Amino acid sequence: MEGGTRMKLSVCVDAVYRGRDFRDSVLEVKELGYDTIEFWTWWNKEIDAVAAAVAEAGVTIAAFCTKMVSLVDPEQRHVYIEGLTESIAVAKRLNCTKLISQVGQELEGVSRDAQRQSLIDGLRACVPLLEKEGVTLLIEPLNTRVNHPGYFLASSEEAFAIVKEIESPFVKVLFDIYHQQVTEGNLLATIRENRAWIGHFHAAGCPGRHEIDNGELNYNQIFQAIDATGYTGSMGLEYFPLEEPRVGLQNLIK
Repeated sequence: MEGGTRMKLSVCVDAVYRGRDFRDSVLEVKELGYDTIEFWTWWNKEIDAVAAAVAEAGVTIAAFCTKMVSLVDPEQRHVYIEGLTESIAVAKRLNCTKLISQVGQELEGVSRDAQRQSLIDGLRACVPLLEKEGVTLLIEPLNTRVNHPGYFLASSEEAFAIVKEIESPFVKVLFDIYHQQVTEGNLLATIRENRAWIGHFHAAGCPGRHEIDNGELNYNQIFQAIDATGYTGSMGLEYFPLEEPRVGLQNLIK
């Protein structure tokens, strides 16, 4: 990016290198000049091999997903917490302090208020475990217009309101710039007003979810605005490249 950024650019290997060998992908990421990676799912990977690849490349892991169990369904809460407990154990093994969480699909025949309360109650039930282990849980609003029809949480405003109710520094919002552009726009004002409740960012070009220089978003301005808030965490590059992965990554880090 022009002028650089204080954020750590984190390459989402499961997206940018989708379907490719994990170790080879991580080594290429490091070769291109990136020091941080992330990925989606741990339960379909050999964790010792992930740890070995990360150590060999000399990169750190910014975040990965906890098990995908509904938080809006109270009957699934014990399953969610079991999955979170397992995910935290993996995070500790990989020296990672952030876990990404989806919240689940909207339930038919159940009011949004009841589902929202289940989500809040579920997150509150997770807080003692998160605080004990020093792991931050990131709830992610996703767009329902293009990519995730039926998902419960699309609005960043609602996500921020939920996190504010939890009142724990270990529960924050993952602000995905692509998803929120599709859902609502008004990105810079929203980020500035809610910076305290954002624990991680994702970036992709919009429309299409390709390289971040492909589409209607001016990421130079977006990154500068985020830098100006004092944010020094990670910006996850979570896109599906049109060209070979190294091309877009090289262009971005110039």
